[in-house]
Amino acid sequence: MVTWENARRMRARAAANKDDKKDDKKDDKKDQKIEEKKVAIPSKFQWKAKEHTSGAFTAELIQTAKEICALGKGILAADESTGTIGKRFDGIKVENTHGNRQAYRELLFTCPGLSEYISGVIMFDETVRDTTKSGVKFTKVLRDRGIHCGIKVDTGLVPIGGTDDETLTQGLDGLGARCAEYYKLGCRFAKWRAVLKIGKNLPSKAAIEENAKALARYGSICQANGLVPIIEPEILQDGDHSIDVCAQVSEKVFSCVMRELFSQHLLIEGLLLKPNMVTPGIGCKQRATSK
Repeated sequence: MVTWENARRMRARAAANKDDKKDDKKDDKKDQKIEEKKVAIPSKFQWKAKEHTSGAFTAELIQTAKEICALGKGILAADESTGTIGKRFDGIKVENTHGNRQAYRELLFTCPGLSEYISGVIMFDETVRDTTKSGVKFTKVLRDRGIHCGIKVDTGLVPIGGTDDETLTQGLDGLGARCAEYYKLGCRFAKWRAVLKIGKNLPSKAAIEENAKALARYGSICQANGLVPIIEPEILQDGDHSIDVCAQVSEKVFSCVMRELFSQHLLIEGLLLKPNMVTPGIGCKQRATSK
């Protein structure tokens, strides 16, 4: 039986529950407003997972990368600087003049059957702008043969302070403008080489991370301007380290590079990864076999 006193208590509990529900709704609204404020990020700072640095060049970059990697074909590295090619000419007693450099490169690019085995040619700035003796642009000669033109865009190595003579590849300053110009000149891919070495406590964390960031930044700029970047983290063979040590270091370096490529939103299908071979150091007495 429900007494007057029990009824009074039930009404009091019901009223209290009603007030609690109102308070809960108010708290929910407050939490919702706070949550809305948290996600209300200005559109210019938002990034969608499907967007990459490639922008309007996405399809072209993917197609270029596929064509460069055609089965049975490779890339011809003809990106010797004026100084480097001079050293090669010295060996055959040829003077390092523009005429001789032009003749040498024309000999390479007009070789019969070249397109059967070569899908891309990496060139130096002088070569990209140069012509055959008859006045035809080297880039046109290659493109007419179905060969992609590439360009070396890094400007060399500089020491990383506070390390054991480790280096960082430079060339990011003004790279966007240079890539845009090279695209207009007919180039469709680019090269940038990072160099790391194995030794006591080497490569250092600083060298690995700095080179990985620079490689990704270079790649991002290239893709934004229509060039397929060759991502080349090269670990030198210098030293007496074993093949196992080289494998461990290579895995660490490649993992760091890939993290940076994803972090900086590169289009993975629109780049070429050129890792070093995993081998013992030149001075290692225990040579590895195919087994």
